[in-house]
Amino acid sequence: MQVIVPPMLADLIAGAIIALDGVEFTRLRRCPTCSREVRGHDMKRRKFAVIKGPEGEKEIAVWVKRFHCTGCGTLCTADAPFYPETRVGAPIVDLCLVLTEDYPFNHAARLLQAMRIVIDRGSVRNYASRRAGPVPSTTLYGLRLPNSILSLLTLSIGRGEPGPIEGTKILAACGFPSADRAPLHPLRSEEGNQRYEEKEKEEGKAEEKADRRQDE
Repeated sequence: MQVIVPPMLADLIAGAIIALDGVEFTRLRRCPTCSREVRGHDMKRRKFAVIKGPEGEKEIAVWVKRFHCTGCGTLCTADAPFYPETRVGAPIVDLCLVLTEDYPFNHAARLLQAMRIVIDRGSVRNYASRRAGPVPSTTLYGLRLPNSILSLLTLSIGRGEPGPIEGTKILAACGFPSADRAPLHPLRSEEGNQRYEEKEKEEGKAEEKADRRQDE
């Protein structure tokens, strides 16, 4: 049976994702490696999603604070709604996982496109192949959607105050408890697909060297 995304639902989902543009995630209590105290280092921009609108594609990005551990010296990041080794936000990955449970990859990719979410079919297939467990979901308008997306939708509609949404509220909506670093992980680690983390480590080492040169 052909499933069509109602335009109103597509606009609500796109609007909820767009509302995250520019949100800051700045909370990290302790080093995740050694549990020692951390000190602020900088803010790093991360792509959360790409949304298609009347004027073309728009990259939705958030800011994630990075810290240096005062004990082991590790460069670590604040709690943020991203799964390891992924290049988009966790709710977008959740959508890929839920849709590919019910539909073939090409159909799932078309549904994402109907929601105005720009993501290539290869990425959809990659996330589906790394599935480690079920993603909590709810059926709406005949379409099963991840609870993280629905929670973001409710959060964006229900807020009465202007300005960016609080990062801690987004973490909770996405299933990432703001009190610790134990998010839901519906992905298996893929040994051959760690380019993103490797790049992060290389950038961290380069920045540490730059910091040392400035201190000398």
